[in-house]
Amino acid sequence: MVTTGDAAPDFTAPLANGDIEEFTLSERLEDEAPIVLAFFPGAFTSVCTTEMCTFQDRLATFNDLDASVYGVSRDSPFTLNEFRAQNDLEFGLLSDYNKELIDDYDVEMDFADLGVYGVAKRSVFVVDGDGEVAYSWVSDDPGVEPDYDEVEAAVEDLS
Repeated sequence: MVTTGDAAPDFTAPLANGDIEEFTLSERLEDEAPIVLAFFPGAFTSVCTTEMCTFQDRLATFNDLDASVYGVSRDSPFTLNEFRAQNDLEFGLLSDYNKELIDDYDVEMDFADLGVYGVAKRSVFVVDGDGEVAYSWVSDDPGVEPDYDEVEAAVEDLS
C-alpha cells in the first residue's frame, strides 16, 4: 500500500471537469501541488456524496493554500461529470474506470454482498511538488469519512 514518504505512483486518467480531459499527475505537480487525491467507492452513494460535498465546502481553504483537490473513483467520466453537476462540485473528478489507480495505490475493496468488486477504498493521499506522498489515510470501512482537518493540516504543512 502507498503510504507517507513513498513516491506517488504516476498515472494518466480521464478528468471530468465539465468536459473530459487527460490528466497526468506528474505533469500537474509543478503548477498544482500539493495535490489531494480523494479516492471514493462510487458516485451517487450517500457517504461518497457527503465526502465530496465536504471537500467542496472546504475548497476555499485548499485554494488559499495553493492546493488542488481531485476525487477519484471507478465511475465513467460521463457519470462523474453528472455527479459534479448535481452536487455543484468545482473540483475535477478522475475516472479510474479500468482500476489502474486503485491497483497502483493498492486501495481496492469489494462489496461482495452487492455484487460490486474492485472499487476504491475511501482514502486520501496528499502529493507534494516532488511527487512524494506527504499524507496518506486509507479506511477499510466505507462508511468512515476522512478527518478533513487532518487533510488540511497536511496540506498546510507543505505551504
